[in-house]
Amino acid sequence: MNKEKDLSALVEEFERAAGSNLTSLVLYGSAAGGEFHEEHSDLNVLGVFERLDAEALRRLNPVVAMWTGKGHPAPLLLTLSELNSAAGIFAIEFLDIAARRRTLAGADVFASLEIPLTLHSHQVERELRVNVLRLRQAALLAGADAAKLRRLMLDSVAAFCVLFRHALLALGEKAPDSRRESCVRLAALLGFDSAPFTAVLDVRETKQPEKWLTAETFAAYLAAVSAGANEFDRRMAG
Repeated sequence: MNKEKDLSALVEEFERAAGSNLTSLVLYGSAAGGEFHEEHSDLNVLGVFERLDAEALRRLNPVVAMWTGKGHPAPLLLTLSELNSAAGIFAIEFLDIAARRRTLAGADVFASLEIPLTLHSHQVERELRVNVLRLRQAALLAGADAAKLRRLMLDSVAAFCVLFRHALLALGEKAPDSRRESCVRLAALLGFDSAPFTAVLDVRETKQPEKWLTAETFAAYLAAVSAGANEFDRRMAG
């Protein structure tokens, strides 16, 4: 993957297809911060437009087809009015974008965006629980297949790290920037084991081979996310 070449091509094609309808194009996530790993990380892009009617989407279709054809996830698209009105509903996502972003084209719309936190802790609770349920569901399908269990951990750990960071915020703690530190800090606060997370992150960061992750690692990983979600629920209820 040539990250910068692909991003430059995307900007050029979006500007050509959308013209004045394009308000902002934003790169967010690990590719905009310091934790991008080519094998496991995505190029996540958010596009903000004045309108997203059927004609606008038709014009953007070839651009998105080109982008996804290179193996990248489809961009998220919002109108400017939707961005402002949805800030409270998507507090987790928007706080993360505001913290780690790179404006590729147009205005830096997150510089002045107000993100209310009234629903933040409830969103963290829900997303933690949903991700635990999805992990269990996927584990049912994986069975004893070690390769599938490894893939489950590698594919899910980034999302759990994000939620752990926001769980710290919801609990009134200062959240660290790194995924690893978020896992370690929340585990210490809520009393679950951070070792399976650091093991998975070691593999993502190519410090260890994938086969270093075993069925036992997955068992500890599942136990830890379940315990963390349960204790977070308990503290929020109290």
